[in-house]
Amino acid sequence: MKVLIAGGSGFLGSALTKSLLLDGHKVFILTRGSSVPEGAQAVTWDAKTTSGWGGLVNEMDVVIHLAGRTLASWPWTASTKRDFHDSRIFPGLALAQAVLEATQRPGIFIQASGINHYGLSGDIADESTPPGDGFLAQLTVQWEGATKSVEELGLRRVVIRSAVVLAKDGGLLSLMALPIKLFVGGPLGSGKHAMPWIHINDWVGGVRHLMENENARGAYNLIAPTPTSNAEFNRTLASVIHRPYWFSTPAFLLRTFLGEMSVLIVEGRFAQPKRLIQSGYRFQFEGAREALSDLFN
Repeated sequence: MKVLIAGGSGFLGSALTKSLLLDGHKVFILTRGSSVPEGAQAVTWDAKTTSGWGGLVNEMDVVIHLAGRTLASWPWTASTKRDFHDSRIFPGLALAQAVLEATQRPGIFIQASGINHYGLSGDIADESTPPGDGFLAQLTVQWEGATKSVEELGLRRVVIRSAVVLAKDGGLLSLMALPIKLFVGGPLGSGKHAMPWIHINDWVGGVRHLMENENARGAYNLIAPTPTSNAEFNRTLASVIHRPYWFSTPAFLLRTFLGEMSVLIVEGRFAQPKRLIQSGYRFQFEGAREALSDLFN
């Protein structure tokens, strides 16, 4: 297959690209100048229009939208939040426009999103749960909405609502583990809120599974099937890397220091990958201990 990825030079895009290349697929990455994984072909774009690259869609079997500035960008100023929006929505609109203009359209469009789609509180969520009202939830609504028009053109569109992806290199795990490595680890806030996660192998495997499953369409939660609280996750992480687990960091301190960004670590709603499991995907890493042991040991 020929696969076009927006955001393919980032943490997740690079992992997916390497997996696709290993299986002999051809990968084209839309980039504004970043280096791309070896073996992939870089395609220059402005992430806003179809100028100079749009015709390439005619040759593609799959288009994937992973573009978007990481939420781990402190502090969350008005300018930063606007960039969260623009870096997701404008590329999505450009990709949808390229599909509209194509004379030979791809069969599959994969749209990235986040597990925070369901809000930061409430009962355990699945793909049928309506979106929340907060900033993060509404950001995912707009992110997903930017490419919804491709469904009207007959494309099979899959929306992947991802949890925090755990990996040895890249992502947030090294930062999350730092306090514990420095012997000051413990729950953040009450520790009772959800810590949504998925191992990088299962994230890539889940995306590949949905890409290749002709019956897959609509939203799928990419999150480990075992619900894990913040306290449980940090306790397990401390055990895996042989550090004590004792210092609780009060939520008010985190909110004072991090501002609005603190919602990423002191709030969280439990969710399950109901549709992904129903589609036949089998997780390599269902529990936090086996996932963290694999990554650290």
